[in-house]
Amino acid sequence: MKKRRTFTKDFKISVIRELENGKTVAQVCRENTIHPSTLHRWKREYRENPQIAFGGNGNISKLNAKVTEYERIIGQQCVEIDFLKKALLSLETKLAEYQKIK
Repeated sequence: MKKRRTFTKDFKISVIRELENGKTVAQVCRENTIHPSTLHRWKREYRENPQIAFGGNGNISKLNAKVTEYERIIGQQCVEIDFLKKALLSLETKLAEYQKIK
């Protein structure tokens, strides 16, 4: 399996600066061995918000993974609570029947 390449924030910004300095997309892509669609995505992300562009290291996905894990735990606990409620109801019913027999 091919490993996905990663690029630093500084590299991405330097590539965008090359475009701003008059180089063509094809020239920048050839020199840096990147795909044009990747370059356009970087350019769009930088243009939309330069301060937070290229946050890096997957921090957002790490947070999403945490949220997903907590949601899974909460769901599991809801199932357990429902099971325990039904078990308690069953035991209370059996206890009431037992006390009637006595």
